Amino acid sequence: MANSATASLVEFLLPDLGEEIEEADVLQVHVAIGDTVVLEQPILEIETEKATLDLPSSVVGVITAIHVGVGDTIRTGDRVITVNAAGVAAAPAPPPAQPEPAPPTTQPVAATPPAAPPEEIVQASEPAPPPQIATPPLLAGEPDRRPVFASPSVRRFAREIGVDIQAVGGSGPGGRISQEDVKRHARERSAAPPPTAMVGHEPAPLPDFAEFGPIERRPLTRLRRTIKRNMTAAWHEIPHVTLHHTADITDLDQVRRQYRERAEQAGGKLTVTSIMLKIAASALRAHPHVNSSLDAARNELILKRYTHLGVAVDTPRGLVVPVIRDVDRKNIIQLAVELTDVSARARSGDLGLEDFRGSSFTVTNLGGLGTGHFTPVIHHPNTAILGIGRAERRPVWDEEQELWVSRNIVPLSFTFDHRVMDGADGARFMTWIADAIRQPLVLALEG
Repeated sequence: MANSATASLVEFLLPDLGEEIEEADVLQVHVAIGDTVVLEQPILEIETEKATLDLPSSVVGVITAIHVGVGDTIRTGDRVITVNAAGVAAAPAPPPAQPEPAPPTTQPVAATPPAAPPEEIVQASEPAPPPQIATPPLLAGEPDRRPVFASPSVRRFAREIGVDIQAVGGSGPGGRISQEDVKRHARERSAAPPPTAMVGHEPAPLPDFAEFGPIERRPLTRLRRTIKRNMTAAWHEIPHVTLHHTADITDLDQVRRQYRERAEQAGGKLTVTSIMLKIAASALRAHPHVNSSLDAARNELILKRYTHLGVAVDTPRGLVVPVIRDVDRKNIIQLAVELTDVSARARSGDLGLEDFRGSSFTVTNLGGLGTGHFTPVIHHPNTAILGIGRAERRPVWDEEQELWVSRNIVPLSFTFDHRVMDGADGARFMTWIADAIRQPLVLALEG
């Protein structure tokens, strides 16, 4: 076991959870002081505005301090636990000049001679470096979304001056980013992006509504605060244009009925949305510029060579947009099963953070709530979103038979980023969608 001369303290901080999630509530603490923690072992159960998940450890050692408790709100970069890593690292090797084996890790405190508290161990005899900062494994394998250690105020400052916090190198312990690091990065860039319309924007003051009658104030939930922030940012930063269209969904509904039983046997529910996911994926393959993100800072359009579609799901907590991956490679039965599963897990709050990452296009269906045409707001950093309304039976003139026939017509709303697409581009995309809806059997089992 390590003594005051050899102890090595490592602090595990709340990692960057991605998608601009800066804080989480602690629901449960899975460990205690004196426990030996290993890699990937769940430490906390936390709730963000998007999901409830277990926070895995990226450190190995004996826990000497726990800095959070149930009910706490913790932010990115906050201390979670401190461990003594040296004792565990030395345990497999026989300790020199000791006839007895090292004591079990379940009794680390009893095995150490009386010494200073953990905070003082780091400062023993000669100046020692600050505790090491653990690099969390949550985003391993995604170098473009590396963990970032920065306080919310530093993140806010970076956003306000148009700096991508992911691109900033941190000079603090474990790569922690300070405001000075952000300023240095901004000075070193060859060309800074223009400030957005949101910079310096403050909401107008409200009148005192209590003057007019009784009122009640209800705090926004964490999810609703996130929706507020994201929708405000999207509306201010993206010039939205919405095209309204209609499509004859009669034959598509027949396909849905034809394959409905097969989908149920596979564990899914074949809906119009699941078929529309397949049609949208094929449309994106034919119009790759719609499957994109705009890098305004570099004046580049990033074309995605994958087709991961976000699907807006109405839940008791609010609107969430989980992602179904590789839609272009799946048939409608597979999509029906996956959509049924992800929708159920979204409503029960069982989705993880990875279920929300990586969408390249979004589909939202308000038909079940009786809505017709509407203006869906683009889910940043996508450049477009397709809205589906409630289908209705309408009389349509059949030129071949020269008579009126009853057809099922669905309203469609396509919102796109006018910086990326012109009106003609959006019209061509919508025409392609409408034509595909009229002949759905071609796409039904493709994938």
